[in-house]
Amino acid sequence: MGSVTRGNHEKESPVSSTVTPERLTGRAWAVLFVLCGAIFLEGIDVSMMGVALPSIRAELGLTTSELQWIVSAYALSYGGFVLLGGRAADLLGRRRMFVGWLVVFLLFSGLGGFATEGWVLILARFATGIAAAFMTPAGLSIITTTYPEGPQRTKALLVYAGTAAGGFSLGMVTGGLLSAIDWRWVFFAPVIVSAVILAGAVALLPRDPARTAHRGGFDLAGAFTLTGAMLLLVTTVVRAPDVPAAQTSATAAAGLVLLAAFVRIEQRATTPLIRLGLLRNTALIRANLGAILLVGSFVGFQFIAVLYLQELRGWSELETGLALMVIGIDAVLAPTLTPRLVARFGNGRVVLGGFVLAAFAYTAFLPLGTTFAVMLPAFLLLGLAFALTYGPLTIAATERVAEDEQGLASGVLTTSFQFGSALGLAAVAAVLAAGEELTTGGFRAGLAVPLAAAALGVVVSYLSVRERSAANG
Repeated sequence: MGSVTRGNHEKESPVSSTVTPERLTGRAWAVLFVLCGAIFLEGIDVSMMGVALPSIRAELGLTTSELQWIVSAYALSYGGFVLLGGRAADLLGRRRMFVGWLVVFLLFSGLGGFATEGWVLILARFATGIAAAFMTPAGLSIITTTYPEGPQRTKALLVYAGTAAGGFSLGMVTGGLLSAIDWRWVFFAPVIVSAVILAGAVALLPRDPARTAHRGGFDLAGAFTLTGAMLLLVTTVVRAPDVPAAQTSATAAAGLVLLAAFVRIEQRATTPLIRLGLLRNTALIRANLGAILLVGSFVGFQFIAVLYLQELRGWSELETGLALMVIGIDAVLAPTLTPRLVARFGNGRVVLGGFVLAAFAYTAFLPLGTTFAVMLPAFLLLGLAFALTYGPLTIAATERVAEDEQGLASGVLTTSFQFGSALGLAAVAAVLAAGEELTTGGFRAGLAVPLAAAALGVVVSYLSVRERSAANG
């Protein structure tokens, strides 16, 4: 391991600037392992929940619309507060935010496991989402400010993104295994993982540098208006099949009003939640739109697949988890194949290829086969698609952003991931709830949502590649 240097006001860095700066040192890998552990925890926590939903429904007696709120409550609080979390990391210290909110995540994960009523479970998930909103951008911005831009940062980000994708995928089989014992273990298991990560974080993460007192306060009004807008817009989609058109229009209009209020608040705030000038970064905008479409389609598909396999085909939680585990091929491909493709073809073309494969994957699942062999091609294509899109989108959303706004850029990306997750899930749940009971035809109709999102992702990424080619040529 190479030497570590310090300036008068610099934090200790886990990366080396020795003869081969493109390689990560042993300490750099150890720090990355801790940060990857946190994003793996976040991914596995979400996907375990997806597999456990039928068991939770059976014990707590929830409807399909109520069931999706177990996932959406987490996604919306996460997405609504993550910009505040990213800004807090920049201003109050990334290590401090990471460690402190990891403790909160641990506590509320445990609380969810003791819930006996649906509203308690949803409330616990909402609080856990807030904890993740402060923890995750702090972890990502530690990477983007600690590892120098170039081969080291690219490697670290792709390993980080691959770990996140692997958490989503491996959580499905883990959720199946734990739900086969008792669904409450999908809440208790993250407590154990959080404790291990917490010990590593305290020991290894670089300490925050001394900071001058921040007198401007935080943009709480912006955080609450953004969260309220997201809640209203997702509620509009979820409730549309069950309420009069006038009520749907009213909630949609209220959501848009709050969104407009958020923009106005950001324009006037002394310390805005998001500097609106950051949104002039077209690469960041394209990456975040891609993130909404990618995760929205993926989470919506998972919701459909789990309910189809367990409630219509009668598969057990374990069988469902093992089947969906195939998607976990992305955990292997993201840090190995994706960097080579990015180096050769560039981020844009790799993302375009990923969305094309995702569209093919959802199309391949449309026949709704009764055997694993029939569904296997769809799962493999989706795993490859996720490997090709998640990492490059993460890189695109944080490149060419000033160091003191890395936490903010990370927060914007995470907001997009979570809003896409909630919106995609809500749209699928609304389509399924439109029928009186779950049928093969209903599931096929629901699959139109992730397929449409992937198709739109193809269009957006194609336009991005064409624009960049024109600029270079």
